[in-house]
Amino acid sequence: MRPRIPRSLVPAALAALLAAFAVPVQAEAQQATGHTLPAGTRFYVDPQSDAAEQAVRNLRNHDFAGAAAMAKLASWPQADWFTDGTPAEVESRARTLTRRAALTGTVPVLVAYNVPLRDCSQYSSGGAQSDAEYQAWIAALARGLGRSKAVIVLEPDALANLPSDCGPGSDPTGAITAGRLADLRYAVDALERQPNTVVYLDAGNSHWQSVGTAAQRLLQAGVERTQGFSLNVSNFFATDLADHYGTWVSKCLWYATKGPEAARGHTDWCAGQYYSPAAPNDGQPGNSVNVDDPSTWHWTDTWFEQNAGAAPVKDLTHFVVDTSRNGQGGWTPPAGKYAGDPQVWCNPPGRGIGNRPTADTGTPLVDAYLWVKTIGQSDGQCNRNIPGGTIDPEYGVVDPAAGAWWPEQALTLVRNASPALTFAPFGSARSS
Repeated sequence: MRPRIPRSLVPAALAALLAAFAVPVQAEAQQATGHTLPAGTRFYVDPQSDAAEQAVRNLRNHDFAGAAAMAKLASWPQADWFTDGTPAEVESRARTLTRRAALTGTVPVLVAYNVPLRDCSQYSSGGAQSDAEYQAWIAALARGLGRSKAVIVLEPDALANLPSDCGPGSDPTGAITAGRLADLRYAVDALERQPNTVVYLDAGNSHWQSVGTAAQRLLQAGVERTQGFSLNVSNFFATDLADHYGTWVSKCLWYATKGPEAARGHTDWCAGQYYSPAAPNDGQPGNSVNVDDPSTWHWTDTWFEQNAGAAPVKDLTHFVVDTSRNGQGGWTPPAGKYAGDPQVWCNPPGRGIGNRPTADTGTPLVDAYLWVKTIGQSDGQCNRNIPGGTIDPEYGVVDPAAGAWWPEQALTLVRNASPALTFAPFGSARSS
């Protein structure tokens, strides 16, 4: 039987842990009302998060340093993912979550992640079995939200990774992709009908689709009927790159819908992160590069200054950025280490938490920095594309399945946080 810890040896981390679980005080700052996300919005902190439960386990094991680290993590708001369940279950869960948040004077962030053919049936595979099943699920989620305040990040990767992108022959007629877009439009309308729900339609990240492609897909999915779009969900690219890319996407949306008459409908004319005068983004063979290089982004800035410089700020679409794991930026594997795709998006080593969750970003078009990906959950069982491999050579173990809690990774992300992680100010989740 484990001996009782003498009271004199209980560290300050225990008191801080208890404070982290306290119900936040009511805020005087303006709360989210209607389809906007005002500066000063405070986000809900789940007292039963993975990090909170890990902190308790660490205390029981006398790992006081680990408990303090996890208690810090648990004191900050993270998104709540809705990935499955029957319509009745998702409705009940959404209603419970929003009511708990309302009691603390905060706003919950929910991720709807249940679209059919999710993740091209790869590591995060799953989702509804049909368009009809998905739409019933979304309708139930909307009913559960009702008139409560909530922020929704809608279907990460669903636009950046359409069924037609899944591989040769994945959608030969285009019907599956058309169904995906119809599902997203349905979800946008169902969720936006709730009077206090703020919806951000996911657009991927700056290392994926070009600016014009991202803008075109957002328009096809109904982004003009939402508050905006989300970027960098579950990824690691630095905040300034996401802000930069998102501003281009927003200006491209304006350019192709409200800009010069000749440009209406032409998101494909927008310069993107792959653009330079030597490799214009015109869709012709050879006129693009494989990866974006921020050292060339000044050419894209110049294009937007010349072609969308007249865009009124009030007409530009806003967005949010996932900063849960981007404090150290993306991972670059050692040169020559891997012959194939090293899966830089999948549990990259040495990463850290980024900007704190806040609706006071200081960037005009960025409504919030959010911790969307649950910090400490695995991306999947990465093998760096080594033929026949099951062990992740970066860690020497078989990684946990996608979505599984990985305490060691959570601790690494906390230790490498930039800026360094502290406890959230008591009664507030606004500081950055």
